[in-house]
Amino acid sequence: MRSGTSIGANISEAVRGQSSKDFIHKLQISRKETSETLYWLTLLQKTNYLKPDTAIILIQSCEELLKILTSIIKTLELKIKN
Repeated sequence: MRSGTSIGANISEAVRGQSSKDFIHKLQISRKETSETLYWLTLLQKTNYLKPDTAIILIQSCEELLKILTSIIKTLELKIKN
């Protein structure tokens, strides 16, 4: 629960970042929290704590969020370098 809710909190902080570097840094934290959440969801799936359909949807959503955050971070890092 903690890592999952931290994702949104850090994205919200990123939007109000003081600079481009601060924005990227907060998104990187969100990405790390998303990775942790993916770990926990996978663990909950393997222990049958979550219903299989629910686990699949949550894991796929988490993986998609990881891709989105990674893409945003890479794009912004390239813009800062150029």
